[in-house]
Amino acid sequence: MGRVLVIGGGIAGIQAALDLGDRGHEVYLVEKKPSIGGRMAQLDKTFPTNDCSICILAPKMLECFGHPNVMVITNAEVVGLEGAAGNFTARIVKKPRYVDENKCTGCGRCVLACRLKKRYPDEFNMNLGKRPAISLYFIQAVPRVAIIDDEHCLMLTKGKCGKSPPCVEACGPDAIDFEQQPEELELDVDAIIVATGYDFADPTQFKEYCYGIYPNVLIALEFERLICASGPTEGHLLRPSDGKVPQTVVFIQCVGLRDRSNYPYCCTVCCLNATKGSILTREHYPDTETYILYSELRAVGKRSQEYIDRAKAEYGIRYVRGRPGEIIEDKETKNLIIKYEDLATGELERIEAELVVLNTAPIPSKSAKELAAVLGIPVDEYGFFTSRDRLGAPIETNKAGIFLIGYAQGPKDIPESVAQASAAAAAASVIIARKGSEHDGGA
Repeated sequence: MGRVLVIGGGIAGIQAALDLGDRGHEVYLVEKKPSIGGRMAQLDKTFPTNDCSICILAPKMLECFGHPNVMVITNAEVVGLEGAAGNFTARIVKKPRYVDENKCTGCGRCVLACRLKKRYPDEFNMNLGKRPAISLYFIQAVPRVAIIDDEHCLMLTKGKCGKSPPCVEACGPDAIDFEQQPEELELDVDAIIVATGYDFADPTQFKEYCYGIYPNVLIALEFERLICASGPTEGHLLRPSDGKVPQTVVFIQCVGLRDRSNYPYCCTVCCLNATKGSILTREHYPDTETYILYSELRAVGKRSQEYIDRAKAEYGIRYVRGRPGEIIEDKETKNLIIKYEDLATGELERIEAELVVLNTAPIPSKSAKELAAVLGIPVDEYGFFTSRDRLGAPIETNKAGIFLIGYAQGPKDIPESVAQASAAAAAASVIIARKGSEHDGGA
């Protein structure tokens, strides 16, 4: 059958796992978060069709988790690798959930029962919402199993939670297990596919935008969680300072991108992402004006230019070619004055907005360099995994049997990431077939 390790459970990793499983290979899909789904699970819609993101993703998540040839290992990381193509041994450390995955039904009673009154920032909702010490990672999480935060749970930090932990009392299947320990696994595989996705550059480093100082300055994924029906405001776009619907929203492009002093590459997706955000705002609130402040529009991908044209014609989105210089907050109204240079005229202009959304630089995942050292493959000057030949062998690394897909390798959108996933699955199958033919020949 052959075995393949897929590292990263976003849409690219899921697609690779499904393709390999359908070919009859055994797949280990390792994800460091408590659920598979990746960044796509945090999106409300996908461009250029504006289809519901989770409606596309959730069936694939469930198919992957239930596939007879795929073993999903969440809350885990790859910490070691030995061997060569056709004969790798990978070491995986699976961190404790303190909830038995085989017993938990995902009913949520433990979440409601948690005694801890204080709530903590919800990572999945970009810290805009709050969660208790025990929670489901998000409502459509796969596996649908609760997880206990070992930094905040009273039983794990103080060894005591009242006379008896209420989560234990509420759990009918008796799934709570405070004695769980990290588990180390050794997996023998023939090939490895790296699909670790991306994180975002810290927006506070770009001082002119005053992120973290002015409450009504958000980054794009925070906006996405607010406008999403499953988000912390149930789809209502409410500005943080006063909970009111903004009447003017400005999207600022290329924050930290195409900048030699920060990240000189183009992320390929922020122009369309801002267009999507503007369209969603207008669909929710037709009276709200939306502006996109950009240096240069790059409509990357099929039907992308038509998407921008439709945004202008049907939704009245205003594209302004200008470079922001600074943002100033009105102390009374909390509105934001954006000063920018009009790149067509060279004149200094300003826009007053009630909400500003920054499209910040997507960067390699925080663990990319450590994982590269474990796997023995290089990264480029920005931290993205490096292919053997960007044009001739775009998914291959300098180490035979290890393949790269999705944003782990560099900027790309969802369709391109999925296409690469299928390509890598086919390439891994070739290694397995070659190994099989060598064994047959030897026999």
